[in-house]
Amino acid sequence: MDFTFTEEQQAAVEAAKAVFSSTTPDGVPSPALTPGAVADDIDRALWRRLADADLLGLTLDPRHGGSGLDPLALCLVLRESAKVLARVPLLETAAAALAVQRYGAPELCAAVLPRAARGDLVLTVATAGRTGHGPAELAVQARRTGGDWVLDGVQTAVPWAAEADHLLIPAHTGAGPALLALVPRDRAGIGLDDQVSTSGERLAEVRLDGVRAAAHEVLDADGAWDWLRALLTTGTCALALGVGTAVLDLTSSYTSTREQFGHPLATFQAVAVQTADRYIDLRAMEATLWQAAWRLSRDEKDPEATANGALPVAGDVAVAKMWAADGVRRVVQTAQHLHGGFGAVTDYPLHRYHAWAKQLELSLGSAAAHEEELGELLAAHTLP
Repeated sequence: MDFTFTEEQQAAVEAAKAVFSSTTPDGVPSPALTPGAVADDIDRALWRRLADADLLGLTLDPRHGGSGLDPLALCLVLRESAKVLARVPLLETAAAALAVQRYGAPELCAAVLPRAARGDLVLTVATAGRTGHGPAELAVQARRTGGDWVLDGVQTAVPWAAEADHLLIPAHTGAGPALLALVPRDRAGIGLDDQVSTSGERLAEVRLDGVRAAAHEVLDADGAWDWLRALLTTGTCALALGVGTAVLDLTSSYTSTREQFGHPLATFQAVAVQTADRYIDLRAMEATLWQAAWRLSRDEKDPEATANGALPVAGDVAVAKMWAADGVRRVVQTAQHLHGGFGAVTDYPLHRYHAWAKQLELSLGSAAAHEEELGELLAAHTLP
């Protein structure tokens, strides 16, 4: 089997490394030292550099100003962004734009996608529901009124909502599949209450009171929300891999130079064993991530996609999130242990990585939640 990335995917990684080379984890105030959110806005300068490097339209078709690459390429860029804790809604904007391209009306695609590729529009997605537990689509009800839809409900912990130009809101109709409504943040009936994430970034509770969405602003195809949630979950795994990789690099550098009893910490067997275990975690996170991203990148109508009794793509996504959630937690916990008291110093980046790791661990479902989902898939799956 050939696990080599394509030339286009590798070029995207090189472009991302160049853009992120000037970004450091300590570029914004520490969440441990800043009351409330660490900043009032996304990193607009970085957002512009990403747009100039054609990385915001990476997965969009060329007719919309994109590069036409697949979710694998997006995950590669997300991994690089997380290594430096880039404060940009790259995952949310890319995933929402790709959902619009895949399921949206032509007039919605024409109005949104070229502007998103240029960096002129910031998009985000509500994924946590009303409480952070249970299906997000059940938190908002959508009902038909004439030719429009009317939305009522509450979505909590919506990332970058205060900075986004449009919100992609999952909702239920009481019958049939969940739908997705892409509405401007300043649409009448939308209210935002500030919240703060574990990583110190701004979130918002989004309240929808009779919010109207035109028919062309709604994605009502069967499976649209499930596909988008799988893409967002896989992207979150890529972010976790980036954080874990950077943390293990920090730990390796520290234990190689820090001496105790006249010898580097890395030469002690107990230290070497712990770092080796975390390296294994990262490799497992990587393998399961690329499997899920590869499945998402394939045409779902391809008869080979579910050949030989393969589970639906949701199974691969669940496995990837299980490893990402548990793996990144173990990596940062081991790093804190091996750094000793130095790991708590607030002018050293480890504590910021730890906060991001905890946020990513629980985003879009903990390991336990995805274990339960995988169990249900296995129980319902019929072998050929």
